[in-house]
Amino acid sequence: MSRRVGVLVGIVAAVGIGGGWVALGARFREHKSAFHLEKARVERGDLVGRVTATGALSALVTVQVGSQVSGRIASLSADFGSRVKRGQVIARLDPQLFQAAAEQARANRDAAAGTLREAMTKAENAKKQLARAEELRGKNLIAAADYDAASLQASSGEAAVETARGDLAQARANLHQAQVNLGYATIISPINGVVISRNVDVGQTVAASLTAPTLYTIAEDLGKMQVHAAVSEADVGRLGAGMPATFVVDAYPDERFKGVIRQIRDAPQTLQNVVTYDAVIDVDNPDHRLKPGMTANVTFVYAERKGVLRIPSAALRFLPPPALLAEQGLAPPVKKHKKDKPRPPLPGPGGKLAQRAALDEPPVPGEAPSRTVWALRNERLVSIPIQIGVADGSSVEVRGGNLTEGEQVVTDALDRNERAEAKAKGKGGLF
Repeated sequence: MSRRVGVLVGIVAAVGIGGGWVALGARFREHKSAFHLEKARVERGDLVGRVTATGALSALVTVQVGSQVSGRIASLSADFGSRVKRGQVIARLDPQLFQAAAEQARANRDAAAGTLREAMTKAENAKKQLARAEELRGKNLIAAADYDAASLQASSGEAAVETARGDLAQARANLHQAQVNLGYATIISPINGVVISRNVDVGQTVAASLTAPTLYTIAEDLGKMQVHAAVSEADVGRLGAGMPATFVVDAYPDERFKGVIRQIRDAPQTLQNVVTYDAVIDVDNPDHRLKPGMTANVTFVYAERKGVLRIPSAALRFLPPPALLAEQGLAPPVKKHKKDKPRPPLPGPGGKLAQRAALDEPPVPGEAPSRTVWALRNERLVSIPIQIGVADGSSVEVRGGNLTEGEQVVTDALDRNERAEAKAKGKGGLF
């Protein structure tokens, strides 16, 4: 009898315990949140602030050598990759036309010189005739008309001399111009360097009527090069002259080259409403492996932090949906307008700093940039204002605020019903 009673008691106890677990499970399901929260821990680590940009390599000095006169290319003395020195002949134009023009100008000069001597002789004779006429006039032995004619002849002789002198000067200038053009038929290198481009061939005619045609492009020294990197206007304030930079090129993807910022130019460049500024980076190229025109992917390190408190960048972008705030018993945040009455402080510590960060109000001068993150404390959402520092794209330094290492911050809130529907649709699409 006692054994049966024991069995019955055990059965009743088991049923009671099972019913209790069922009731607790039902109650748990009734209070289960409709959102799945993605969380991340606040941890300590190192952060490196970087700015990336894309640019192109070029020589420090690049000269385009052209022809100042028109003519046919008679010979070329340099080719791609040729090392040339300053003053070295690198091309010649056919000089025959220029030589003929110089000879003609020389003949015109000689003729002008003869005309000047003739005019001077005539002027000297006219002066002598005027002197005799003045002597005869003093003795009343010459008519007034003859005296006036002699005087006029003397004046005309002096004018003819001045005209002849001008013609001679013009002829000399034409001769000089012809000699200069003849000299331009021989093209020399203006610098010491390497020919990186040749644009003409022997027999080709170049015309210099409007602009000087480019025959060669010469780089002064490929042992020292520069990178012109286009830096976004949002990042240009973090860079400055003397800051180190590293870059990679597609030709050597496993090697990182080093450089130093020489200057950041103030001239903006706008392309498709994107404003960038040119950062010029000096690069040593002793082995000449880097070539002009190579695309460089540049990285600038503007700050390094060791052992700092950091959180994922996604935590700064997270804003709880109104349904989640209502579920937590918190009022949804409302955008502040001029006509709105002052609202009570946001839940959690921080006071005015929290309100200012949540409302995107400008920071007080002297303060570090402030943001608001949401943390889980006792399974409750709490807004916490923090002051941020260096960011590396995935993590952000926490300079100040009521966050501790190991604490959990929320990075996203996913609606469980929407996830279930999307999952069901995804499975249905497989069949």
